[in-house]
Amino acid sequence: MKNLLCFGDSNTYGYDPETKLRYDFSERWTGILSRSLLPFGVHVDEEGLCGRTTDFDDMNRPGRKGSDVLPILLESHTPGYVIIMLGTNDCKSCYKNSPDDIAAGVEKLVRQVRDYNGNVKILIVSPIHLAEGVGEKGFDEAFDENSVRVSRGLREAYSSVAERTGCDFLAASEFASPSAADREHLDRAGHRQLARAIFGKIREAV
Repeated sequence: MKNLLCFGDSNTYGYDPETKLRYDFSERWTGILSRSLLPFGVHVDEEGLCGRTTDFDDMNRPGRKGSDVLPILLESHTPGYVIIMLGTNDCKSCYKNSPDDIAAGVEKLVRQVRDYNGNVKILIVSPIHLAEGVGEKGFDEAFDENSVRVSRGLREAYSSVAERTGCDFLAASEFASPSAADREHLDRAGHRQLARAIFGKIREAV
């Protein structure tokens, strides 16, 4: 059986913006994808962590820098296919990142996968957009309006990385939007829509 590693942040973890807990495995895009791929002999490994970035340290939450842990996870899961969906947390105002800065972090992750095994297939997924007002009081004040603009620039920046590195590419923002509950995370419908889109993209490649 082939292993597919899903490497991401809270939207891969399955954070529920209504309850602030976690969606059931059957409701998360990774779980829905797992059911769809099982007949193809593919096992889905979830590696989603709230607050995870591509290549930036969170001074308040250790262990969130994706490039620090991905090489370890590659060894423990031995995947034949890797999905990378990160970048939302990199849009936080404290980092002062541009879309190209964040895309450079994604490209570093791609290099780590290739260094591990040059035959591993990679799907780069640019994340859903942050919604207007995500940084307002009562929502997530780690973001501001510039964060929203940066999130909307990730699709083009990631697409360029995918073309340059020979990876597959999908823009999650084409298929799903953030929940009105927190303007940041997928709701259940968004998880279903994203799972369908990813399955359609990779089913012939896995």
